[in-house]
Amino acid sequence: MTVYFIGAGPGAADLITVRGARRLAASPVCLYAGSLVPRELLAECPADARLVDTSQLNLDEILGEFTAAHAAGLDVARLHSGDPSVFSAVAEQMRRLDAAGIPYEVVPGVPAFAAAAAALKRELTVPTVGQTVILTRIAQQATPMPEGEDLATLGHSGALLVLHLATRYVDRVVAELLPHYGAECPVAVVAMASRPDELILRGTLADIADAVKSAGLVRTSVIIVGRTLAASQFPDSHLYSPARDRHAC
Repeated sequence: MTVYFIGAGPGAADLITVRGARRLAASPVCLYAGSLVPRELLAECPADARLVDTSQLNLDEILGEFTAAHAAGLDVARLHSGDPSVFSAVAEQMRRLDAAGIPYEVVPGVPAFAAAAAALKRELTVPTVGQTVILTRIAQQATPMPEGEDLATLGHSGALLVLHLATRYVDRVVAELLPHYGAECPVAVVAMASRPDELILRGTLADIADAVKSAGLVRTSVIIVGRTLAASQFPDSHLYSPARDRHAC
């Protein structure tokens, strides 16, 4: 018996990995993260699978499902949106499974920021413009941010920022980043990336807050801030340069 933490991807059912889909189709128990997981994926479960919506369960109740499946010798597909490595709350579940001696495996998924970049048709790292991407959030009615990871501190880097779980607090995001990025810094907000109701807002730090509020966005969105979003004048990557020695180690 194994618990499979599977990244379901950002929303589109066909963005789950082949491995994830195979694990899902073979697991007689599926725990899924409510509406964040596309319903089409649940149709891939075995016809007689036990389906459990965990959106209203606490950690002890989720562990109870794992324990019961373990006792019955049944594999569990634990579906999380996006990729399990980022803001998925799998760490505390794995800690509980370690303590209980229940085996598990992590299957990566397509993260929300990658789906957002695809929707924007942008590479987030551009030669001489930006080569660093910071994935973060803000602390607002949630777990406090560690010291030194506030937006004001991260903004000093000038790196491209991808903010999860922050759309509701867009005014605060703008206020904290303006001193470091400037009013004309490009910003994009992508809601429901890869889904039929996907929405893309483009602007700058000067006007993005009004756009977000006009659109009524409060969740299931990422905010991307940085110069690479609008970069057009940059040298070609050295990767495909004709001057590159392709025989060098």
